[in-house]
Amino acid sequence: MDWFPLWLSLRVAGIATVLVLTLGTLLAYVLSHKNFRGKSLADSLITLPLVLPPTVLGYYLLVLAGRASPLGHVYEAVFGQPLVFTWQAAVVAAFLHSAPIYVKAARAILETVDYRFEWAAHSLGASEWRTFWRVTLPLAWRGLSSLASLTFARSLGDFGVTIMVAGNIPGRTQTLSVAIYDAVESGNGQLARILVLVVSALALALLWPAGYFSRGTRSGAAV
Repeated sequence: MDWFPLWLSLRVAGIATVLVLTLGTLLAYVLSHKNFRGKSLADSLITLPLVLPPTVLGYYLLVLAGRASPLGHVYEAVFGQPLVFTWQAAVVAAFLHSAPIYVKAARAILETVDYRFEWAAHSLGASEWRTFWRVTLPLAWRGLSSLASLTFARSLGDFGVTIMVAGNIPGRTQTLSVAIYDAVESGNGQLARILVLVVSALALALLWPAGYFSRGTRSGAAV
């Protein structure tokens, strides 16, 4: 039994989740607290990966980050290797798979924060950045923590975008979802069943903290 796909998937999902929490929370804050020209377009672009087929997203990534693209040239010059068909490409795929849902939900959570606390902080001389860290995030942390668990679970299970940009290279880019597909295609039903049970157990373990923090969010709102 080769457990490499499991360890790779955990690493990919962990890095992708950190990126989503960092960039996604900031983007959700901008969308929930700022008015600017092109805001509707930005929201539509964030939603777009949710409605496009994964193969289309994978194709876009191949075009944008391939070795022939300017971005691909820059990446290869900095890191000494191409991005596509590496485990780093799987991180990008997992990020695109999970970020849109996180941003949409995080924006809704941040919009429920009582703006009077933020105004009070501003009136006492706190900067917008300080208010974000000391007031907004503490009030929204339960909801965002619930989203973090769901983001990790979603990053763990990406298949369509991953196989397009990272491929199916055993021992290098083969994640759990790709390994399941490969096992089914090769007729290895026993391996496929084991991997499916592993993914299901991980997803169930991640849903519990998500549900716990979600209940805490509703209780806080009721108070």
